[in-house]
Amino acid sequence: MQRLDPHSAPQGIAARFRGFLPVVVDVETAGFDPQRHALLEIAAVIIRMDADGQLVPGATHACHVLPFLGSELDPSALAFNKIDPDHPFRDALAEHQALPRILGPIRKSVASQGCSRAILVGHNAHFDLSFVKAAVERNDYKHNPFHAFSVFDTVSLAGLAYGQTVLAKAAQLAGLGWDNAAAHSAIYDAEQTARLFCTIVNRWRSAGLP
Repeated sequence: MQRLDPHSAPQGIAARFRGFLPVVVDVETAGFDPQRHALLEIAAVIIRMDADGQLVPGATHACHVLPFLGSELDPSALAFNKIDPDHPFRDALAEHQALPRILGPIRKSVASQGCSRAILVGHNAHFDLSFVKAAVERNDYKHNPFHAFSVFDTVSLAGLAYGQTVLAKAAQLAGLGWDNAAAHSAIYDAEQTARLFCTIVNRWRSAGLP
């Protein structure tokens, strides 16, 4: 791996967000409390910058997650996201296996892009961050690449850009379309949120704003 000079000026996406690498995360859960309710799915889309300085969604990393020992499953949450934790074809991983599967590639991208940390991008981003942090703490995982509390929230960005805070409506106004049948899967929601984030940031840049 190429060694980066710590004294050199940031380049590319590192220069755009003061050293932070945006990574879009969506989690599907069995409730609202990250300490009690199970994490069931996680997807992360690493944002990159192309040769023209435009943000584009990069690689998606995702997996199903087994409920942690002693976790609770709220039936109303499962009815909403339509996840059956006991489905034989989920091919789910335990949290201690899922964390390196998702966070390992993010750490590598942070280093390769000359960034200092990843910053979580999400729709109601603090919700997603809270479940990631809870899983990290439960498993004593030492390599969490995300900033501990700063996020980019597409609820606020979509409200500013389109006057809408609902992801489906904002995506439609951004010209991205929306598939209700696919919604509320971690991969679909993360990839749509990534497209929305890139569209808003690129729109800001195309207006001649910094």
